[in-house]
Amino acid sequence: MGREDKATWKSNYFLKLVQLLDEYPKCFIVGADNVGSNQMQQIRISLRGHAVVLMGKNTMIRKAIRGHLENNPLLENLLPHIKGNMGFVFTNQDLVEVRDMIILNKVQAPAKAGALAPIDVSIPAQNTGLGPEKTSFFQALSIPTKISKGTIEIMSDVHLIKKDERVGASEATLLNMLNISPFTYGLKVYQGD
Repeated sequence: MGREDKATWKSNYFLKLVQLLDEYPKCFIVGADNVGSNQMQQIRISLRGHAVVLMGKNTMIRKAIRGHLENNPLLENLLPHIKGNMGFVFTNQDLVEVRDMIILNKVQAPAKAGALAPIDVSIPAQNTGLGPEKTSFFQALSIPTKISKGTIEIMSDVHLIKKDERVGASEATLLNMLNISPFTYGLKVYQGD
């Protein structure tokens, strides 16, 4: 079965969004930055029976809401929040329970070069298990090390990345060499109505 043409797909999307807006009295506006398709699928599975997740193009969402304003003028409050990589989670159930289910679906992720760090990252003093040929890598990042029993040992805790700063290529490589995945990503709840 092939996919329907663009016009049919858009009209079906508009109908689906309007139906969800009518059927469910409550919804969350969620951000989906750094959320992969597999993780999105897991979130949908965990919310099944409790809530419905709808993602889409912002211009299509705005157009569908504007076309539905005469039936429900309160929808105009949603329009300013439709920006960036966002979607809706519609529910009939308690907002706190559904929000907790959304927040629980987070996945550990490695640091990628160029990404904004959502948290501070520090490396504890530890034996890295890496051979002595990697000492120059640690020296380039000004990390105090010593060689003990043929492996590199970090002497003291090192603050590597600050929150809201870009992750550098060498910091990302070091964290990957040490098998440290410092960040967690999932749907971020912005607004609940």
